[in-house]
Amino acid sequence: MNGAARAILASLRPGDRIFLPGSAGEVASLSAALVAGEGPPLAITATYVPGINASLAGRLPAHSSFANLFASGNRGSQADDAMRHLPYSYGGFCAYLAATEFEATIAHVAPPDGSGKASLGPAVEFTPIALRRSRRLIAVVNPNLPDIPGAERIDISDADLVVESDEPLGEYDVGAPSPRSDCIARNVADFVDDGAALQIGLGKVPDALLRKLTDRRGIRLWSGMLSDGARGLAEAGTLDPDFRHVSCVHVGTRSYYDWLAGREGLAVRACNHTHAATALSAVPGLIAINSALAVDLFGQANLETLDGRAISGVGGAADFARSASLAPDGISIIALPATSPDRAASRIVPRLDGPVSLPRHDVEIVVTEFGVADLRGATTVERAERLIGIAAPHHRQELETAWREIMQAL
Repeated sequence: MNGAARAILASLRPGDRIFLPGSAGEVASLSAALVAGEGPPLAITATYVPGINASLAGRLPAHSSFANLFASGNRGSQADDAMRHLPYSYGGFCAYLAATEFEATIAHVAPPDGSGKASLGPAVEFTPIALRRSRRLIAVVNPNLPDIPGAERIDISDADLVVESDEPLGEYDVGAPSPRSDCIARNVADFVDDGAALQIGLGKVPDALLRKLTDRRGIRLWSGMLSDGARGLAEAGTLDPDFRHVSCVHVGTRSYYDWLAGREGLAVRACNHTHAATALSAVPGLIAINSALAVDLFGQANLETLDGRAISGVGGAADFARSASLAPDGISIIALPATSPDRAASRIVPRLDGPVSLPRHDVEIVVTEFGVADLRGATTVERAERLIGIAAPHHRQELETAWREIMQAL
C-alpha cells in the first residue's frame, strides 16, 4: 500500500460513506488497498466503468458495501448484495447524488496552479456534485493527471486532507478496428455531415467511425466520454476551431493523456451540465450515437445485460438519445453488430429478455453491418420489417416467424 492510500484510509472511520470517481479519475492504489482489506469497512458509492476500472464488487472485506452506476458483470453478485447496482442514467445519477450525503469524496487532481486551484483534468464527471454533499474533501494530487485548462477545478485549500501519489492513470486502448466494426461505422458515417454535433461512446465502432470522419469539417463534440479518436479529429482539422468541445470524461492511452495536458478548446464539465436536458436542447444538430447489446423488433434497446448477465449500465445514452430524438435537427442512432462474435446469436431479437434501456420512441436509426433501419415515421409493423432487414441473413426467417406470432396479439 502506498503512502497516499495509507493516509486516506487512516482518516476514515468504519461505516463512512465515501464517493470514489471512476474512469481516469480512479485512484488505483486506493482501490488496491481497499481490496486488500487495509482500511475500515466502508459504504462506497462509485462510478467505475466496465473495461476501464475493475469492479470492487465481492472483493471488499466484510461489512463493506459497493454501490456503482454500472453492473459488475459477475453472476449472482447483486443477489448476495456484493454489488449494489444503481440503474440510473447519468442525468438520473446526478439527481441521486444531489440528495445523498457522504462523509468524504475523493478528488483525483493535477498539481495546483499558482493560485491554488487544482484541475480535475480528464475525469470531472460526478465529483463536483458529490463534493457539495460531502463533509470532507480528500484531494489526491498526481503529476500524471493532465491539467486541462477547460476542466473544472477545486481550491486545494478547501481540502481536509491532501496526499500525493505518483501513479499512472488507468488507460483505455480500443485496438485496431475489426472488419465488422469498420462496416458498421461506414453505415453510420452517412448520417454525419459537416457542422454536426456529435455524441459518441467508447469501443471499436465509435473509434472506427471517428477514423472515417476526418474529411468532415466544423464537427462539434458534445459527449460523455471522449478518447484517442478525438485527437485524430483535431489533428485532421475536422473539429470546429471556434467551439469548445464538451465532455465529462476523457479516457485513453498514455499518449492521449500527454496530448490533453494544457490543451485548449476542451471543456471538461460535471455531468449535471454535460447530460442536462436544458443544455443538450441548446445544441443544434445533435447526433447521438450509442451501442447496444440487443434491439428488439419494436425498436427497444438493451444496453445492460447479455445472455442474462448484467454487465454494464445505461450510462449517458438515455440522456443523449432522448434529447437528440426530440431535437428538430437531431438524430438518435443505435449501432450494433447483427450477431454475437461467433454469429450464432442474433442481436436483433423478437423481444428483449433484459431491461429496456432505451424505449422505442428514443431510437430513430438502427445500424448493423448489414444496413440501416430508419425508424423515423414508421409504424410498428414497418419498424419490425426494417429491423429484420438489417439482421444477419441466416436469422431473418426465425425473426419473421416470431414477428407473425407477436402480431397476433397486437
